[in-house]
Amino acid sequence: RYVFRRTGDGIHIIHLGKTWEKVMVAARAIVSIENPADIIVASQRPYGSRAVLKFSQYTGALAMAGRWMPGTLTNQITTKFMEPRLLIVTDPRTDSQAIREASYASIPVIALVDTDSPLQNVDVAIPANNKGKESIALLYWLLAREVLYLRGTLSRGNEWEVMVDSFFW
Repeated sequence: RYVFRRTGDGIHIIHLGKTWEKVMVAARAIVSIENPADIIVASQRPYGSRAVLKFSQYTGALAMAGRWMPGTLTNQITTKFMEPRLLIVTDPRTDSQAIREASYASIPVIALVDTDSPLQNVDVAIPANNKGKESIALLYWLLAREVLYLRGTLSRGNEWEVMVDSFFW
């Protein structure tokens, strides 16, 4: 459904129209949460860390770049315990611990997914290449820009002065 076509080499080409639709759905879900600090953006991928930090800087979400500490969403005894209202992950395969904990705590999950990504416990899947640094950065830039548009911080008539390059690793 999200694959536009398949090349002779067996590479899946993702339908960009469907990706844009899912980015819009995800932005609406993010904007529906009143306090941006109740959103955790996690990435264990090295290429996703800078994009996650920049996304958090512009939207006010909490960034968790690098290793996910087990028990962050489930173990109330730890000092790192958090109770977010939304979790955004870069890759469901590498961030599986975060997604598993979010499912235990009934926290909705938005994920950037590739054609081979597991979709268990993912509520909004944004189809994209989540392996390349440029692709990850572009998606977080688009998502941040759309969130700022929907919050009214940014006008649709004006361009966002933040370059997508600043989201690269």
